[in-house]
Amino acid sequence: MLEAREIEKQQRDTWDRFSAGWIKWDPQVVEMQAPVGQEMIRLLALADDGVHLDVASGTGEPGLSIAAQMPKGRVVLTDLSEAMLAGASSKAEKRALGNVEVRVCGVDDLPFEDATFDSVSCRFGFMFFPDIRGAVTELVRIVRPGGRISTAVWAEPDGNAWATTPMGAISAEVALAPPEPDAPGLFRCAAPDSIAAIFREAGLHDVAESDVRGSLELDSGGDYWSLLTEVSAPVVAALAGVDDATSDRIRAATIEKAQAFEKEGKLSLPYHARCVVGTR
Repeated sequence: MLEAREIEKQQRDTWDRFSAGWIKWDPQVVEMQAPVGQEMIRLLALADDGVHLDVASGTGEPGLSIAAQMPKGRVVLTDLSEAMLAGASSKAEKRALGNVEVRVCGVDDLPFEDATFDSVSCRFGFMFFPDIRGAVTELVRIVRPGGRISTAVWAEPDGNAWATTPMGAISAEVALAPPEPDAPGLFRCAAPDSIAAIFREAGLHDVAESDVRGSLELDSGGDYWSLLTEVSAPVVAALAGVDDATSDRIRAATIEKAQAFEKEGKLSLPYHARCVVGTR
């Protein structure tokens, strides 16, 4: 098992390396994940003059949407990847959101004083943290009494064809090593109550879960394959060791499987996310 610092470095390197793809496909990803962000924001019950922290912000959501709803407040976006946060800063500037600042840092040792923030969000970050319990403890430390912490994780693989479709095609051609126990990955926190239980252990109360279902909407199977190979580290890693003929078969099989989700001339690949909130 890798040490926490090794995992953090791997995550930083990966997100930096794929940042251009995430920025390119940002409109589609933002549209896809908007219902999740909206549910997280609903759970936070934000004041318009609060101080908010968005952890593992990537290209900026839901932090930028929160900043737009808090015109008298302040929002801090943090992420390991400087390149991803550069994308978030660019979006904040284009939207004239002057109440946003960015800080490059990991969740395990946040550079903020105790009880600095009125609320905290973290969308699709927990499954990649080296120490989930330690991360929750750190978030509890920096949120004020009465403040809320809201997160979202991917639920069970069966409900997330947007992510599992390529891996089925890959596993038919490539012998994939089983993941290490508790290794970072999309479905590490998929079990119901997995994050909620840790919230309660950390002393949060009024902990609640809610499910959100939606879809990744794309124009074609070709777009889906392009997105995968530009943002998905597991897909790229699996393809790295195969010859061109095998890669072509995987591409064709992935597109064929994805086309089962075609609706009105567009792909609509379903997802299932789980939002969790707790109050300090």
